[in-house]
Amino acid sequence: MNFLDSLNNINALTIVFASLCVFAIAYRTYGIFIADRVLRLDAGRTTPAVKYADGHDYVKTNRNVLFGHHFAAIAAAGPLVGPVLAAQFGYLPGALWILVGCVLGGAVHDMVVLFASVRHKGESLAAIAQREIGPVTGTVTGIAVLFILVLTLAGLSLACVSAMHNAPWSLFIVIITMPIAVLMGLIMRYKANGVAFASILGIALLLAGIVSGHSLMKEDVLGWMFNWDKETVSLAIPFYGFLASVLPVWFLLVPRDYLSTYLKIGTILMLTVGIVVVMPDVLMPALTPFVNGGGPVINGPVLPFIFITIACGAISGFHAIIGTGTTPKMLGNEKEILFVGYGAMLTEGFVAMMALMAACTMMPGDYFAINSPREAYTALTAAYPALGVVDLPYYESHIGIDLHGRTGGAVSLAVGMAHIFRNLPYMDHLVAYWYNFAVMFEAVFILTAIDAGTRVGRFFLQEMLGKVFPKFSDKEWMPGIITTGAVFTFLWGYLVYTGNISSIWPLFGLSNQLLAACALIVCTTMLLRLNRGRYALASAIPGIFMVIVTFWAGWLQVTEQYLPRQQYLLAVLGAAVMLLMTVVLAGAFAKWYRLIKTKTLQTDAYGESVKLKVVE
Repeated sequence: MNFLDSLNNINALTIVFASLCVFAIAYRTYGIFIADRVLRLDAGRTTPAVKYADGHDYVKTNRNVLFGHHFAAIAAAGPLVGPVLAAQFGYLPGALWILVGCVLGGAVHDMVVLFASVRHKGESLAAIAQREIGPVTGTVTGIAVLFILVLTLAGLSLACVSAMHNAPWSLFIVIITMPIAVLMGLIMRYKANGVAFASILGIALLLAGIVSGHSLMKEDVLGWMFNWDKETVSLAIPFYGFLASVLPVWFLLVPRDYLSTYLKIGTILMLTVGIVVVMPDVLMPALTPFVNGGGPVINGPVLPFIFITIACGAISGFHAIIGTGTTPKMLGNEKEILFVGYGAMLTEGFVAMMALMAACTMMPGDYFAINSPREAYTALTAAYPALGVVDLPYYESHIGIDLHGRTGGAVSLAVGMAHIFRNLPYMDHLVAYWYNFAVMFEAVFILTAIDAGTRVGRFFLQEMLGKVFPKFSDKEWMPGIITTGAVFTFLWGYLVYTGNISSIWPLFGLSNQLLAACALIVCTTMLLRLNRGRYALASAIPGIFMVIVTFWAGWLQVTEQYLPRQQYLLAVLGAAVMLLMTVVLAGAFAKWYRLIKTKTLQTDAYGESVKLKVVE
């Protein structure tokens, strides 16, 4: 048996255990190195949450609650769907990219971005780029971030609409998290040391809702109230996003994200226990014939498309939006950047690994039947007869829906989770329950990114409008808050309602990873200015790597997919994103050169020796 053959005979438990070991060692070694040597976090410096406390956006928050908010905000559909789609190449490319990308790229990205924002009044990536590089670079960064954020929120919302329409039980659970969150927010705000009590109460109410919802949502009981069609859900999600963006952060957004984190982490722990007990074999081979392209799920070779297919879970530019949006305005101590930034990203990496295992423990034929369009699957089975369906008819009969051709990754993940859970003792008759629970679990993941992302979008608009109309710079001016919140929500909400954004969803992976590269490059500029010397390589190397692989993937998308198919709109949008990022990168690299050439040092207001002082 050669090495590759041995990789084709592996148990999911082996991969899960190895991943936990890698992440634990990384946190205790590389994470602490980044915190102490690269960033030199200082507990004595006053953070924006304390210095600019306003009870609305700048609110010092318990680090455990903040971890919950940050994790819930960054962990949307990406760590669930991306690894499932990447399973087309086999389990090995995805597993390696999740481990290496998360430890050396994504977690570092999240830490340095959060650090940069905390040192710049909790402001956006565009504001940081403007101060650290220049006004032109800052303006272009702001435009690029807004474009990517609108695209991201619309795409995530459409995935949520697909999961929750005409699914009363899933919708009911998602809705009840909102009043529970408000109650938790009031307790944590007005009761001394109320975090523990609010947590216990919130979890108890959520569990009660989950247990009772399955029977309450029958059509003859309350199911008719929550059996919303696509149009209704498409209107409700932007309305929720608007409320979360304008209400005080402690009232709805943070406690709901904190509550959702228990559901997210609890479900992943349940899945982990399921793998430990069932010990399923990984049925997807280490490498499939589609690593060189021609696959029915992802139309491209494993290199470079693995790097844009698995974004969240390895490294994601969307995290930069959260790391320069809500989270830095609530951090009470710089030292907590390690726990919140690096720790939350490692947790998301483990979620991505579990999603990959859920997909790869299915029969390969079942996986491709769900994730391939019907015509493509027919052609696939003609070329590879061994990829016929095996267990899929069983799941269709028990769940009650046709699962063929439900592309996008979400349904196959739900089936994969149900496949593991049903093999637990006495669980076989609960297949439909586990499937619907998994769908609801995915919807909660998505919504917690939508609320935080909408709030960050409001921040961006306020910053940009404030340069023309100074009143918008007043963070407490309620007309400005409501106006920018409504405008930004309309931008992505309209696309959700019309569904037009679905045609440009493939650009999300490209634009998201370009934003991650941009954030790393901008933050490296700040580290060079702060005279970190060779330590700045910790963010420069993954930043340059992401620039190379993402532009490579973007070039292939435009020249070999969009243009040959006469998809000119997609080609123009893809080229536009790469052009915007080129301007940012050119400005940053020019600033790098000047900073590296600078030999004289200055002393800033905090007594640090830096190459250049800027207004922070």
